[in-house]
Amino acid sequence: MKHQNGNHRMNMQIAFRHAYLRNQVINLITYGYLSTTKGRAKQIQRYAEKVVTVARTGSDFNTIRRVNQLLPYSVDACKKLIGEIAPRYTQRPGGYTRVIPLGRRPSDTAPIARIEWV
Repeated sequence: MKHQNGNHRMNMQIAFRHAYLRNQVINLITYGYLSTTKGRAKQIQRYAEKVVTVARTGSDFNTIRRVNQLLPYSVDACKKLIGEIAPRYTQRPGGYTRVIPLGRRPSDTAPIARIEWV
């Protein structure tokens, strides 16, 4: 049964999927936007929302440790998230990112979307 299983596999093994999501969220933090397929953008959005929810509580030791656990590949992205991005959303109850559809890719007609910070 697949009841209450909201995670999409994205045609990857679980370790590859976690690494992919972490790297894409690091790119989203670093550059401010990201263009990918619509299904992947929705999964990246879910992970990014969780990371910002953890990071917006402040810059104490426990918050830094939890963010480094969620994004272990880039210390600079963690510092930027805690220092610049998360303080903008302290009063916002959720919805830190938006997904904008960009049409279809010419090669395989996959729906393309852009994810960016609100």
